[in-house]
Amino acid sequence: MRFNLFQKQAAPADSPLPPKEARKLILRGEAPANLRVDGHLNLSDSPDLERLPEGLTVASLDLNGCKRLGSLPKDLRVRRLNLSGCGLLVSLPPGLSCYELEMRETEVRELPSDLRVEFRLDLSGCSRLERLPEGLKVGTLLLNDCVSLEAAPEGLDVNFLDISGCVALRRWPQNGRIGIGRLRAANCAQINSLPGWLTDVAQLDVSGCVNLAELPEGLRVASWLDLANSGIKSLPASIEVARLRWRGVPIDERIAFRPETITSREILAETNAELRRVLLERMGYESFLNEAEAETLDRDRDPGGERRLLRVPMEGDEDLVCVSVICPSTGRQYIIRVPPTMRSCRQAVAWIAGFDDPDDYRPLVET
Repeated sequence: MRFNLFQKQAAPADSPLPPKEARKLILRGEAPANLRVDGHLNLSDSPDLERLPEGLTVASLDLNGCKRLGSLPKDLRVRRLNLSGCGLLVSLPPGLSCYELEMRETEVRELPSDLRVEFRLDLSGCSRLERLPEGLKVGTLLLNDCVSLEAAPEGLDVNFLDISGCVALRRWPQNGRIGIGRLRAANCAQINSLPGWLTDVAQLDVSGCVNLAELPEGLRVASWLDLANSGIKSLPASIEVARLRWRGVPIDERIAFRPETITSREILAETNAELRRVLLERMGYESFLNEAEAETLDRDRDPGGERRLLRVPMEGDEDLVCVSVICPSTGRQYIIRVPPTMRSCRQAVAWIAGFDDPDDYRPLVET
């Protein structure tokens, strides 16, 4: 009897399959239960995928954009899992444990109480998410634009937390922890305070928190604090050493809290374009245009009264061009920045309304 020493031996039944073979079986609906996959299994953007085999074990699984996938197997074992864009997925199986979980823009409303994510949990854009499990512990938690979430969970324990754009969030837990990392709470309009247990962070972004008037005494911010368009008018002594920002642009205490001291001459002399824009915002377009003696490019009338197109040349940057209009209902004046290419009030107002060609803009009634 002769043996071919180079004949390929059959793999044991419980050996992991290569990702390409596993993908073919799963997409054909022929994958066996307890399938093990060696490495990263990419099933993203598979329009017909509706289910996964029971007992699937894989190190990394990408299901991004699988719009017909409505559920996951209860005994799924995975280290890294991407469920972003799975529009029919409204819940996760109990007992799910992984190192990293990404499920951006899904329809999930809540997470199982025993969910375990070690490193990073990304729920960005989950507009229907209403609650999180108590005692949730994860290194990085991303909740930006979860517009239905009203409260952070009791016992929350994270190092980095992003709740920016959570416009309904208003309640903090009685007990929680944000390690010396980052808290990003930009545009959380309902927040009027930060929790007392928040004592140390490296970076703090409360820009756009219009109802947040003060920060806790004793809070320490090691790196920077962004307070653009918040309600904060002064800082506790513990934060005075923090570097201040205005939507990411470094500023000083005077710009943040004493904008009345800013002059048009200072703005025109500023060579940093980003800082110049912050100075403009803090001083206000109306005050700047008046003080800088803006040139009138055009003047006409509408039902609200006189309209003016104004320009101030800005060295090293595009010209500042604004249109001044009066609301016919309230009589209130509005000054709105428009592109420097505008040459008439009519063109500028049409651009504000979304029309590139002013001849296409013919409002029957202006209010």
